[in-house]
Formats: sequence, C-alpha cells, structure tokens
Amino acid sequence: MSELLDLAEAVVAQAKPGEEIEVYVARGHDIDIRAYEGEVESLSSATSSGLGVRVLLAEDGGEGGRLGFAWAGSLDDDVVTATLAEARDNATYATVDPDVALARPDGVAPAELDLWDEDLAATPTDRKVALALDLEQRVRAADPRIRQVAEADYGDERVEAALASTSGIRAFTRRTAAYLSVSAIAGEGTDSQTGTGFSVGRGFAALDPARAADDSVTRAVRMLGATKAASGRCTVVFDPRVVSTLLAVLSMALSGEAVVKGRSFFAGRIGETVASPDVTLVDDPTDARSFTAAAFDGEGLACRRNVLVDGGVLRRFLYDTVSARRAGTVSTGSAVRGGFAGTPGAGCRALVLQPGQLDQARILGAVGEGLYVQSVTGVHTGVNAISGDLSVGAEGLMLRGGELTEPVREVTVASTLQRLLQSIVHIGSDLEWLPGVAAGQTLAVADMQLSGH
Repeated sequence: MSELLDLAEAVVAQAKPGEEIEVYVARGHDIDIRAYEGEVESLSSATSSGLGVRVLLAEDGGEGGRLGFAWAGSLDDDVVTATLAEARDNATYATVDPDVALARPDGVAPAELDLWDEDLAATPTDRKVALALDLEQRVRAADPRIRQVAEADYGDERVEAALASTSGIRAFTRRTAAYLSVSAIAGEGTDSQTGTGFSVGRGFAALDPARAADDSVTRAVRMLGATKAASGRCTVVFDPRVVSTLLAVLSMALSGEAVVKGRSFFAGRIGETVASPDVTLVDDPTDARSFTAAAFDGEGLACRRNVLVDGGVLRRFLYDTVSARRAGTVSTGSAVRGGFAGTPGAGCRALVLQPGQLDQARILGAVGEGLYVQSVTGVHTGVNAISGDLSVGAEGLMLRGGELTEPVREVTVASTLQRLLQSIVHIGSDLEWLPGVAAGQTLAVADMQLSGH
C-alpha cells in the first residue's frame, strides 16, 4: 500500500502555483491458462504497472479551467517525471471548461471491504494448470453427446491501485479474482450446440470445476434438436446471465454523464414511475459479494450504496465530479475508470435488482406458458440505451405447464427497455454474482414479441 500511495503523493507534491494535480497509480498481475485435449494449449502471465496524471490549470477568478491528462505503463522515475510534464503541457492546449474539477473529500467514510485473497499468489502454477485440465476432462466425460470442448480456461488477477490529489484525496484499493470458464460442444447427427459454464471467486479455493462443467454440458445438451419458435407474444423468462447482460446495458442510461449529454431515455424523469412496483434497483459497490466491489471510486471518493429505482420510481442517477457539476448536483461516488490509461466517468459498478421471493423453479411454475431464454446475441447492437429499443437474437426452451420442453433457436425477442421494466412480473430470489457491472437472477417479463417462423 505505502509504496504506491507514496509515489502518488510524491508526484502531487510537485504541484506549482495555479495548478491542481491528481495521480492514479496501479499495478497488477494476471495469469491465463487454456487446456485442450488433455494438454496445456496456452499459458501466459503478465505483470503491469503504470500511472495516469491529470493536471488542472485554474482560470483566474473563475470556476473550472484547463485539464490535461497523460499516462505511462511504467513507474520508473524518469517516466513518471516525463508523464507529469506531458500532462502539464497537454493542459495548456485544452479548452477552458467551467465544470471541470478534481474530486474533493465529501465526508463519506469508506466501507471496510476485504477483497483480497492472500492465498491466490501463493498457489503454485501447476495446481492452476491441473484445475484447467480437470475442468476439460470433466466436460468430456459428462455425457456421450459431448463432441468437443472448445475452451477450458483458468484465469486470475491481482490488482492494486492508489490515488492522491492536491484537493486532499488519499485512497488505496486492492482486489483479487479467479475464474474457470468452459465451452462444451454437444452433437447428434448433423446437429451441434454449444453451452458455456463458469465458476468465479476471490481466490483459487472458491472455484468449483464440477459446477462449471455441469453448467456447460446442461446448456449444450438441452439445446440439441432446437428449431425455430412460432412468432407471437408471450411471457419471457430470462436466465440470470441474460439479466446481468441486460442490466449492464440499462446501467448506461442511469449514468449522470449520459443524462447531461442527452443520451438516456431516463432524462427528465426523476420522481416518475418507470418500472413495476416490484422493482428496486441499487448500485452498491460496498457489497463485497460483487466482483466489482470497491471502497473508493475512480476519483478516490468513498463508494456508497445508491438506490436508483425504488418501488418502480426513478430516484437518482450516478455522477462523478464533472457530470455532477454540469447537472447542478454532487458526486454520488460513482466515478469509474479503465485503469491508469483512462480518465474517470460516471457509471455503475455493482447494479442489482432487489431479489423477490421465488426461485427459478417456482417462477417457471407460476408463469406456466412462455419462453425461457438461456442466451442472447446482438445485445450491443440490438439494445439502445439512448432510445430504449430492444431487439436481440435468443435461444432457449419453450415453457409448457411450468416445465422446460422443446429447445428453440433463431428467435428474435423485441420490446423496449421502458416497456420491459414496466412488464416485469417475477424477480427471482436466485441472485447470482457475476463478473461485470451487474448481478443476475431469473426475471419474468410479460407480453414480449417473439419473431420466429
């Protein structure tokens, strides 16, 4: 901790009169292993470190100023010196912006989070290799219809970061994560289907190869014989993974930055009913179960629990310092940044729907008839966070009498995010923490349009 924070503070101490400095320093280590046909197909490990420097040149007698940014993938003394000089130079060319500012402490205490697994670094590489090989073997042996294992991967990462600024920010964070991921290919005759399973955790011991293997095999095998579904309208039950993906897109519309730029269909709707009364949507990076949890945001402010939709009513957007100033409000501790090479922007870290009372089996029974969607395609082109339009390719199983029956594919599911939120009829109790900015759980949405044959 002290090494990274000491470096950040040393750079900040070089501030000249009339300028403010923010320094973000990070280092990390990751390993990726892929097994194929009982052998190690690839193994790579990498260590990275670097810093990002923002320099703000204040305007005489006014708010805001000129902001310059520079970054480098090294912490060598000469590189650090050159990066600070480059950020200063870049600031002189920047356009004056009255809303630009560095974050200032706001009195919110950071949550005490344990996001670091000490055993991860100590686990020998040969044990990680063995786990990837075991994962592949489990899938191959699980069902005679498994023809191939497309991918069987192990990966982990350790990341540490520190941030300091002339405005009084001092922050340090660190986290670990590990994962298993496997894609099974099942086949009968000329039919071939793929299913993916995974297991994630803070450390090596939390990974469950049996769960990942069973998940991938089940998802592949149950899709054999899939045909196009009939077109029409019905209730759609979304798999937790799909819900996580859809919420990640929805999160873009809840960013205060998107709102002030006119890129959100939620703009101007604070206090309005935007969803079913059962919907309470929260961004809570202080929940250690989330793999994107953090004590501090990308500007060094304490992360906090923000209720965005409460009982169906839109209550709040997420802001970093600059977007908050443009909106005439204050930061919600929601700055995110893509490492030392990126600058902060407002966004979600750990979006989650408040769980309901029913698990997946009971939701399927309550819905009775409809479509269960286990995966979607075309999300990034078919879901528009500005207009809310939604049209994605889907595959899954028909729901009849509360039971999953024949598999279907090449189906398009269409609606709008606005209508989807209003049409939610069941929210699962089966909350699942997944990689990315949103958790998942089973979700049933009434009256969606299906386009098949």
